[in-house]
Amino acid sequence: MKVYLDDQRSTPDGWTRVYWPDEAIKLLKSGKVKEISLDYDLGDDERGTGYDVVLWIEEQVTQYGFVPPTISVHSANVLARSRMEASIRAIMARTNPDL
Repeated sequence: MKVYLDDQRSTPDGWTRVYWPDEAIKLLKSGKVKEISLDYDLGDDERGTGYDVVLWIEEQVTQYGFVPPTISVHSANVLARSRMEASIRAIMARTNPDL
C-alpha cells in the first residue's frame, strides 16, 4: 500500500489518501504500507502535521525495531520539509547503517 497524507492536493493514482496523522499512523501500524508521502501543513495544527508521522516512525524504529516504509515529503513548506527530510535521513541511517 502507498499512503498519501495531504489535505488539498489530488491523490496520485495508486495511492491511498489520508488527511490526518492519526489515519496515516493507523495504516503504518497495519504493516501493509510500503511507501508514504507526507505533506506538513494539513489545515489544522491541533490535529497534527506530517512531521508528527515522521516522529512516530522514528520512535517506532528506535524503540521497537519497526521497519519503515519508503518515506518522502511533498510539502511546499520549505523549513518544515527540511526538518522532516533530516529526520527521515536519521531514520534511514538507523535502519540501513551502510548508507
